[in-house]
Amino acid sequence: MPQAATDYVPHSDADMRTMLAVVKATSVEELFADIPEDVRRREPLALPPGLSELEVLDELRRLAAANTPASALVSFLGAGIYDHYVPAIVDTIVGRGEFLTAYTPYQPERSQGVLQSIFEFQTAICELTGMDVSNASMYDGGTALAEASVLAGSHTRRGKVVLSAGVHPEYRQVLVTETAGYGPRPQVVDLQAGAATDLAALARVVGDDTAAVVVQQPNFFGALEDVAAAAQIAHAAGALLVVVADPVSLGLLEAPGRLGADVVIGEAQSLGNAMSFGGPGLGFMAVAKPLMRRIPGRLVGQTVDLEGKRGFVLTLQTREQHIRREKATSNICSNHALNALAALVHLSWLGREGLAELGLLCTRRAAYLRARLLELPGVTAYTEGPVFREFAVRLPLPAAQLVEALVPQGFLAGVPAGRFAGQFAGPAAAGLDDVLLIAVTEKRSRAQLDAFVAAVAAEVDHG
Repeated sequence: MPQAATDYVPHSDADMRTMLAVVKATSVEELFADIPEDVRRREPLALPPGLSELEVLDELRRLAAANTPASALVSFLGAGIYDHYVPAIVDTIVGRGEFLTAYTPYQPERSQGVLQSIFEFQTAICELTGMDVSNASMYDGGTALAEASVLAGSHTRRGKVVLSAGVHPEYRQVLVTETAGYGPRPQVVDLQAGAATDLAALARVVGDDTAAVVVQQPNFFGALEDVAAAAQIAHAAGALLVVVADPVSLGLLEAPGRLGADVVIGEAQSLGNAMSFGGPGLGFMAVAKPLMRRIPGRLVGQTVDLEGKRGFVLTLQTREQHIRREKATSNICSNHALNALAALVHLSWLGREGLAELGLLCTRRAAYLRARLLELPGVTAYTEGPVFREFAVRLPLPAAQLVEALVPQGFLAGVPAGRFAGQFAGPAAAGLDDVLLIAVTEKRSRAQLDAFVAAVAAEVDHG
C-alpha cells in the first residue's frame, strides 16, 4: 500500500506488511471487511489544505488573541480560586528537574527530596491550622470535604453530616456525588440575614445521628463564622467539627484547631498556584491526633537511618489499603505534590510575618472597596460584619449584567451569586440574581479599586 507524502502515518510499507502477515491478512482493506459498506466513507474528508508549522502557529496565535486572559484584566473573581501574586521563586523551585520528574515516594532511597518537601508541607499545614497531623495533600477542597465526611462517619459510626449553607456549594455537590451510596447523608443548615450560619438552626438539627458538623471560615459569602460555638454544638452531640479553612486567612484568624476543630480541610490554590483555568487545585487535610490513623492519602514521617542520619519515609499506612475498596479508609492514594511544593515555597518566602501582612493587605483593601461600593445608590451589604478578603453586595441591577458590561472596560467584576441559586435556603437565599461576590487580593491597587467603583457607579446610573 503506497504511502502518500502528506500522510501522517508513522509506519513504513515494510512495517505494515509485517503486521499484516502476523494477523494473516493480505491488505489493510481486509482489516475493515466486517464494517458494512453502507456506513463506510469512501470520499475524502472536507478538510482545508495542509499548513506548514509556521502557518499553524500563526493561526493558533490568531485564535488565542480572541480570548482575554484574566491576567490582562483587573480581577475581582473569587468563590474559591483567587488572583494572588505568585513570586518568581515559586516557578524557579518547582521547575527544577528533580521535582518535575520525581520518582514515586514508595521507594524512599530514591526520593528523599520529594519526601522531605511533602514532610515540610505537612508541617506547615499543621502550624497554620493548629492541628496534629496533616497528609501529603488532596486533589482539591471539594474532595477534601468528601473525604473528611467519610472519615467522620467511619470514626463515629453515624450516618449524617450537617453542613452550613456557607460551605462552598460546589464542595457540597462533590460531597453528595462522592459519598452517594456509602457515605454519611448530608443535611444543609440555612444562613441567617448577613450571610453567617444560623447557629440556632444548627443546634436544632445536630443530634446523636450526626457524625460531623461542617462550617467554612470565612464562608462562601465572606462572612466570619463563630467556629468555637459550632465546636460546642458538635461536641455536645458527640460529633466531630470539620472546618473548611482559607490558608491565607490563617495569618490573621485564630487557627481552627485552637477553637475546637477535629478536622481542618481546605483549598490552598491561593498559595503559590496561579488561577489558570480554575485548576488544578490543592486540597489539604489536617486532623487531631486521635484521628491520625483514619486520615486518607499519603503521610510522610521523619526518621533516622542506621547511621543516625535524618531521613523520610511514608508512614502509618500503605498504598495497597486504598486499592482494595472494601477494606480501605479511602480510595485516594495520591496527592498533588508539585502544587503542594509551590504552596510550601510561597509560605516559606512569606514567612510568619509576611503571611500576616498579606492577610492585612487583603482585609484592608476589601474593607475599603466595600465601603466605597456601599456609598453608591441602590448598593447594599449582603455580607454583614467584618470580612477577610471576600464579600457580597446586592446591586440595583442583575449581577451577571454588571459583570458582562465591565469586561470591555478591563474589569472582571466578580462572581454572580445567581449561578448558585438553589444551593442556598433561608433569609440569605432570597433573590440571588442581584448579588455579586467580590474578592480583593493584595494585587489590587487603590487606583484600581477607585476606577472599579467609578465603573460600577456608571452602570448603576444607566441601570
